[in-house]
Amino acid sequence: MRRKIWFYLTILLMAPLMPIMGMKVKSIEGATTKWSENAGRAAGEFAANAEASAELWAGNTAKAADTYGQAISAPNIKERFRRGVSRAGAAKFARKIRDVGQARFAPGVAAATEDYKTGAEPYYSTLAGLTLSARKPRGDPANYNRVQEIGKALNAKRLALLGSGGG
Repeated sequence: MRRKIWFYLTILLMAPLMPIMGMKVKSIEGATTKWSENAGRAAGEFAANAEASAELWAGNTAKAADTYGQAISAPNIKERFRRGVSRAGAAKFARKIRDVGQARFAPGVAAATEDYKTGAEPYYSTLAGLTLSARKPRGDPANYNRVQEIGKALNAKRLALLGSGGG
């Protein structure tokens, strides 16, 4: 009963603040400008806070494995994904590449260089350690065996890394 009274009292007190036809809402232009300016200035704060929460992120993300599994197997998930892609559209994709992606590409590659080296090194070592069967004349179907040998070795390395928590 107290909740109902509080609810109605809140409505009555707020009523003079609302126009008869609905709530007063700021313009989307003003809100967008404010968001863009404030968010643009927050890059340093974002970086510091995001980096400081890395351990918390890792722990919570690992705990969410079951939720992730449920989410990607939810009914209609493929259709929802397709609709999301359609709603965003190719024009937005192209605009984001032009406005953001191009400028971030080179710094992103530079920041990822060490990660690339660490991630690719086991596969390079696997390839370097292979002894392939002898190469046959051009066009000989036996040459495909060499490709198969490479594929098997790389897949075995991938599975070994996954089994040891490396991926």
